[in-house]
Amino acid sequence: MQNPTHDLDAIAGRYKQFAEAQARGISPLYESLAAHISTNDKLLTFLSGLPVDRQQPNLFLGAVRHVCGIARDTTEFEQLVETNTNAIRSIMLSRTTQTNEPARCAVLLPALAALNQPLALIEVGASAGLCLLPDYYRYDYGHRQITGSNAATDDAPEFPCQANRETPLPQQAPSITWRAGLDLNPLDVKSEEQMAWLETLVWPEQTARAERLKSAIAVARRNPPRIHRGNLLEYLARIAEAAPSNAQLVIFHTAVLAYVSDQKERDRFASLVRDLKAVWLSNEAPSIFPGQARLAPSPPQDGSFLLSVNAKPVAWTGPHGQYIHWFADPVIT
Repeated sequence: MQNPTHDLDAIAGRYKQFAEAQARGISPLYESLAAHISTNDKLLTFLSGLPVDRQQPNLFLGAVRHVCGIARDTTEFEQLVETNTNAIRSIMLSRTTQTNEPARCAVLLPALAALNQPLALIEVGASAGLCLLPDYYRYDYGHRQITGSNAATDDAPEFPCQANRETPLPQQAPSITWRAGLDLNPLDVKSEEQMAWLETLVWPEQTARAERLKSAIAVARRNPPRIHRGNLLEYLARIAEAAPSNAQLVIFHTAVLAYVSDQKERDRFASLVRDLKAVWLSNEAPSIFPGQARLAPSPPQDGSFLLSVNAKPVAWTGPHGQYIHWFADPVIT
């Protein structure tokens, strides 16, 4: 049986898909580099020597940038990998992407605001916890602007998000009285080195996104959320027990369960959340829960995430929170 780690065709397809469905129109450099990697045997062979879960494009491109800086073109990229192979491999084995994009709060906000208030939040795969602070940010949906109740400081970031007319945008941000995160390897917002890694993961041309990330980090340093270290199946119930009884418990995750490769484990997680009687918000690639995806209309564009509330699909969203395309009944509770 062929070892998938060494399946160059599978790796090539992954990078081709990344170039065409994710980077295109957003990062010309990463589109070019990923497309080149998908056809370059030497780079594919390097990737094949890593565990499957460490072969992803964001991790490879981020590791090269972290070690060497931004490559100007495919030729320089090849040279950088060749001369810094061991350092790049070390970063890819010791780190995960943990992008922790705070702009994803913009696509969670309509669902959160529609729930009975106040809320107690638990984020699974919280990284540094930036998405646990939706009430500390500002949002620009084009036809409506919303300011979180705690977004009083001048440096509070404002996240642009294109919302279709069907999106049930609230008049105000949700009320949050308690919050906690869970992650296998939490990042410390007060660590300059760890936050530098987060900033490295922002794609090169996305200067505005990088500035918003820095602002969100500054907000989180003043208001650091509690992040617990542990496995989601082992520790989630324990954390949920600490949530206040007078608040609606919400368990959410975004771009996390792709790292749980076993569908049975994902289904066990879904069953656990239901047993905890929490509202469950899932914002993931549609392949993560295929049964939910089959209930949704076609996405507005390739690479969209599917937002579901209690396993009911309600909207397609941008992977970095750049749009929300609502298609469900606005009354979701």
